[in-house]
Amino acid sequence: MAEPAQEELSALAAIFCGPREWEVLSRSEKDGTVFRIHTKAEGLTDVDIPLELVFHLPVNYPLCLPGISVNSEHLTRGQCVTVKEKLLKQAEKLLSEPMVHELVLWIQQNLRHVLNQPETGSGSEKCTFSLSTAVDDGLWVTLLHLDHMRARTKYIKTVEKWASDLRLTGRLMFLGKIILILLQGDRNNIKEYLILQKTSKVDVDSNGKKCREKMISVLFETKVQTEHKRFVAFEVKEYATLDELQKEFETAGLKKLFSEFVLGLVK
Repeated sequence: MAEPAQEELSALAAIFCGPREWEVLSRSEKDGTVFRIHTKAEGLTDVDIPLELVFHLPVNYPLCLPGISVNSEHLTRGQCVTVKEKLLKQAEKLLSEPMVHELVLWIQQNLRHVLNQPETGSGSEKCTFSLSTAVDDGLWVTLLHLDHMRARTKYIKTVEKWASDLRLTGRLMFLGKIILILLQGDRNNIKEYLILQKTSKVDVDSNGKKCREKMISVLFETKVQTEHKRFVAFEVKEYATLDELQKEFETAGLKKLFSEFVLGLVK
């Protein structure tokens, strides 16, 4: 990670020094740093709303945008998504310079105005998902298999949007004709993803007409275990060999899952 980013982390730790205000969730030379900031901002009724802001700083930050997750028991999921999107837009203006403290100050000053705008997410249930290094009753991992993907570019963008809106992390993986989706996150959000996947016209049929996904199967789902890696983002990846795909599963602590459910797709 670049020196300005390292200095920023030290400064943030000094600024947010109160109880539970600051917590580093993970640190890696490959994946960067993930940390959580607890703060408050004035809401629509002049009452301070507790906010949990999770930032993922990739290794090439601040030359690229940070990943951001916004959570609060006092906001709906749609409101959380709206706040996140506004923060990312603000981050675009600060690209190439350390920006986390500026973003926290901005949302502290502007949350009320943001909440006055229409929600971009769906549903009205409370937004309580958070990235965590501890095993959570609601944190699950699910492996899906797609038979084909004709409108590939549009399909990929749709899957990425769903994952972002539902705060799911994981991988969309391609190996030749094999297409797998590995999702990690709140179990209810994964269920909502499956509903979207099966009910939306996300692909096209052999005649080029929009159609629903009828050939998707759930290969595996389980509660996240201590040996499982916590994904910090949702990424699209292509693999040239079966060994590369196997290594991805092994790195994620899912070696058994690969052997039992993925190898059979190759044969």
